[in-house]
Order: sequence, then C-alpha cells, then structure tokens
Amino acid sequence: MPSRTMERESELIRIEREAFANFTGQFDDLELALGILRTGDYLGWKPLVLIHNKRTIRKVEGILGITVREFFEPEGACAERSIGYSFAKKIGKFWKAVSGDVKVEQRREIGEISENIETQ
Repeated sequence: MPSRTMERESELIRIEREAFANFTGQFDDLELALGILRTGDYLGWKPLVLIHNKRTIRKVEGILGITVREFFEPEGACAERSIGYSFAKKIGKFWKAVSGDVKVEQRREIGEISENIETQ
C-alpha cells in the first residue's frame, strides 16, 4: 500500500476536520465524502470518477472543499484493483465508460491485491 508523507496526512486530517465541523445535511453524504478523501490517494481520481457519477463527485467536492481531479493523482498505486477502471483502461475508452456510453458491469467493485502492490 502506498505510504503518505506527514505533510499529506496532515492535509487530509485538516480537510476531514473542517468538513466534519462545517457539515450540515444527511450524514450519509458526509460519510461518503470522508471515504472518498481517505481512498483517493489509493485509487486516484480516474477510478473515483468512474465509480461515482458527476453529481456525487460535485457534492463531495463541496463538502470537502477540494477539486477531486486536482487533489488526487490520476492513478493511485491501487487503481488496478478497481475492476471497472481496469476494464475501461484495457479497452481504451475511459471517458466513454465515465459518461455511460460504454457499459461497465463491475464499475464499483474492487478486486484482489496484485503482486505489484507493496503491502506494509
């Protein structure tokens, strides 16, 4: 698994605390936003925008005060665990998969850890 620098971890904690302190609304939305914040470095923004629709990404960005495509790398060390992302990448139609033009059956599922991902 990728390790985070102390600076990055501090930034995540700051965003998490501010989001929690300032949030009003459905608790499910806050939980979703915090989950995306914590998994984004592992997956990257490309799998995230494939897993979630545009409306959800915009809502999460509002809650967290970030722009997902600017805050996270395109691909994290665990991006290949996203079954849908791996499929979209393999067929070379990522944006068509994001838009729904290409149907991706398991776009929200996560697979096994591959040998090339270091665990610690």
